[in-house]
Amino acid sequence: MTLPSDFVKLIDSYIARGGVQLRGLCEALSATAPQVSVRFNPLKARPRGAFEASAAVAWWPDAAYLDARPAFTFDPALHQGRYYVQDASSMAIAAVVRRLVASMPADAAITYLDACAAPGGKTTAALDALPPEAVVVANEYDYRRANILAENVAKWGRPGVIVTRGDTAQFGALHAFFDIIAADVPCSGEGMMRKDAVAVEQWSPALVCDCAARQRTIIANLWGALKPGGYLIYSTCTFNRQENEDIIESIIADYGAEAVDVGLSCYAEIAPGLLTDIPCYRFLPGRVRGEGLFMAVLQKPAGEAPRARKSKDARRRGSSAGKASLPAMPEWLVGDYCYSAGAAGEVYAMPAAMASVADAVCGVADVVSRGTLLATIKGRDIVPAQPLALSADLRREAFPAVELLRDAALTYLRREVLSLPEGLPRGYVLLTYDGVPLGFVKNIGNRSNNLYPQHWRILSAERP
Repeated sequence: MTLPSDFVKLIDSYIARGGVQLRGLCEALSATAPQVSVRFNPLKARPRGAFEASAAVAWWPDAAYLDARPAFTFDPALHQGRYYVQDASSMAIAAVVRRLVASMPADAAITYLDACAAPGGKTTAALDALPPEAVVVANEYDYRRANILAENVAKWGRPGVIVTRGDTAQFGALHAFFDIIAADVPCSGEGMMRKDAVAVEQWSPALVCDCAARQRTIIANLWGALKPGGYLIYSTCTFNRQENEDIIESIIADYGAEAVDVGLSCYAEIAPGLLTDIPCYRFLPGRVRGEGLFMAVLQKPAGEAPRARKSKDARRRGSSAGKASLPAMPEWLVGDYCYSAGAAGEVYAMPAAMASVADAVCGVADVVSRGTLLATIKGRDIVPAQPLALSADLRREAFPAVELLRDAALTYLRREVLSLPEGLPRGYVLLTYDGVPLGFVKNIGNRSNNLYPQHWRILSAERP
């Protein structure tokens, strides 16, 4: 791969000014291959086989590097949300969140916003580090990518997650609301150059300037929504200072923020900030077994009093049509839940203790999903939804179950007709693979209706 000449000159200029950590970066980008890694879901059984003999990721032990890239699409465990294919550098968000949570009061009801969340890798990593009672909002600007985000969050199975879509400006109405805001901001993508040819082709000094301007706007949109004493986790997948250290310095100067050392420097392979003494962390190919990443944590000054929030009409923004329109819901989840209705008969379940926080978010944001999509109401029928099957709070005894072998599981994931054993009661049946829930079918006697979501199905006609 040939890197853009202006990019090489930029990196060389940093090295000449004392940025010795960048030595060998261009060679690593040009001549080395990315490392495959996965992060395991602590709420679900870890898959076996090739994953068992793999090396652990230093900063997040519940993850592993793989020696080769398997055909992930044809592994039912991936679709069950038992692991997530994620670059090891990006997993550092989990380590950072865990350290921040440890610094907060043990009884704190944490609210967490992932402001630029798609496709969901950093959101699910943060979920692994947050306490179970934390309310998480995952937002994505792009409509299509927001749906992918909602799918990946649903597969992870953690209750209490709200997925929203839209500009970060929508959170301006939630003044001093979030304890932690993660902003993995859109950037020039230099850190993806050895994985993505488009990142090489599109790079230019003008793109860097445009991205830096957008990043400043995003931070301005989000800063008011952060609680006094709260934390902003800023990250990019790029190498230049303009989108990284320069942005951090401007946040400190403009908002009185304080940079926080979260201890990642204990890992020798993680480089410090470039030409600065501010605690920043750089993941550089050639030094780490991962792609390029920049990360810094900033704390908002304490003492600012929160203002009353002005909520918009939640029903108009699609968050809930209220409880009055819902029938009595089956006890399909373990725990205390409250329910809300979507615009097309969907029923969402949110842990009752999180409902008031969810109401506030849904009052100002364009909501894709509020908690777990439990079911869809079709006439008098309450049809269980796929996210229910993957929820960690699924009450499994509420459904008869059938265990599938791998080929049958793939047939189901392609949304093809599946044969069921004789003697099953009619109605909704939970399918499992390797003892872990996979999804639902409806047994109607002589055949079954596959309830796997149309837009989630495996499209490839190839057989593994």
